[in-house]
Amino acid sequence: MKEFAYVRAGSVEEATSAYASHTGARYLGGGTNLVDLMKLGVETPAALIDVTRLPLDTVEELPDGALRVGATVRNSDLAAHPLVRDRYPALSQAVLAGASGQLRNAATTGGNLLQRTRCPYFQDLSKPCNKREPGSGCGARDGVHRDHAVLGHSAQCIATHPSDMAVALCALDGRVELDGPEGARSVAAADFHRLPGDRPEQDTEIRPGELVTGVVLPAATAGLPSAYRKARDRASYAFALASVAVVLRLEDGVIGHAGLAFGALAHRPWRARRAEEALLGAAPTLAAFEHAVDLELSAARPLRDNAYKVPLARNLAVDVLSRLTDTALTGRAA
Repeated sequence: MKEFAYVRAGSVEEATSAYASHTGARYLGGGTNLVDLMKLGVETPAALIDVTRLPLDTVEELPDGALRVGATVRNSDLAAHPLVRDRYPALSQAVLAGASGQLRNAATTGGNLLQRTRCPYFQDLSKPCNKREPGSGCGARDGVHRDHAVLGHSAQCIATHPSDMAVALCALDGRVELDGPEGARSVAAADFHRLPGDRPEQDTEIRPGELVTGVVLPAATAGLPSAYRKARDRASYAFALASVAVVLRLEDGVIGHAGLAFGALAHRPWRARRAEEALLGAAPTLAAFEHAVDLELSAARPLRDNAYKVPLARNLAVDVLSRLTDTALTGRAA
């Protein structure tokens, strides 16, 4: 085993200071992804900065009606929180769709956002992977890529982001709060993760030494009909083949607001801006839903073995949009 230092931080300032003083450090939350990668030799941190004791483990309502979720809130607690279930059901559904109950008891909000791809070429040191070792090549492109990206991929990387939570946060217009050497800032959840381009090793827009301190769910999408659906190879404990989160508001018989994001189709949760624009002001009909989703997915560039993802994602999105319309009109759950 490679030796590493261990620091248990008592405050955000202590955590970021410890990170800065240890070259090659990593923040440790639930460890459900990082520790696995350490066992595989993919991650070899010189130091682990334990942030589980930081005062970031609460869900609180802000004065403007928004909801702040601390970075160390456990996934199980987040999914079960009454305000989350009542106001942002898509988020609760997304969290419950991820992993197993035991893992959700350990995994944290911040760690979920920072988890790395489950691409087997990334996890296998004997295989080429530009994300793990820039310049080594992408073994998945000409290899096994049934589960890989159809949107936004590059010649350097076709991996997908595995988070369910992040997809719901995108559709709900959530924001990610960060703190680090340059102070505190926040980033829209839809912009937090990156497309691979020619730097697939950089998963997010997080700056060196920054720590995720929480996420904020805005008041504007609180209480709107929302839902998350996930298609996978088995009923539980499996990563998505395609997923979708939708937020919908109807006004005077037309769509006044639509938030739509896809998961498992790209290197990051895919905010469907073209579809949202097409839906805005349209009557909530099956034809309108199909047109908007087809418009978004026209940008897909499937590979040899994953073209099935396009119709799968299409059918998921159209179905959720139809069900949410019924919810908005009748008040019944989607």
